[in-house]
Amino acid sequence: MGARKKHAAEALKAAKKAIAIAKLNDCPTSPRKMRLVADQIRGVEVEKALAILKYSPKEASNRLEKLLLSAIANWQAKNEEANLEDAGLIVKEISVDSGRMLKRIQAAPQGRAHRIRKRSNHVTLIVGSKES
Repeated sequence: MGARKKHAAEALKAAKKAIAIAKLNDCPTSPRKMRLVADQIRGVEVEKALAILKYSPKEASNRLEKLLLSAIANWQAKNEEANLEDAGLIVKEISVDSGRMLKRIQAAPQGRAHRIRKRSNHVTLIVGSKES
């Protein structure tokens, strides 16, 4: 292995250690409602994001708060020697994608039926330090 490849591999390993990922799949909330809460914490420091989620009246904030705590725990598992307060973690990326849709039928007037689409979503949250 050449010196250049070895250096690139070490840089990639260090970059992967600086971030932590948490995913939430098939969350039974519509993506549109989840994105409203996700947009509030994108790019915000972790402590401030936790405060925003804790005091938000939306139901999606409870699920995102658990996901953020999971991402922080994942970061701590990777960086056991580092201190959480000194790291200056921020929510680097958060994406809400559409998940599977459950199709249900609701009775309608005159013998008809309306289709109800119960939407779900997938959330991916990436936490990292400011300088990386």
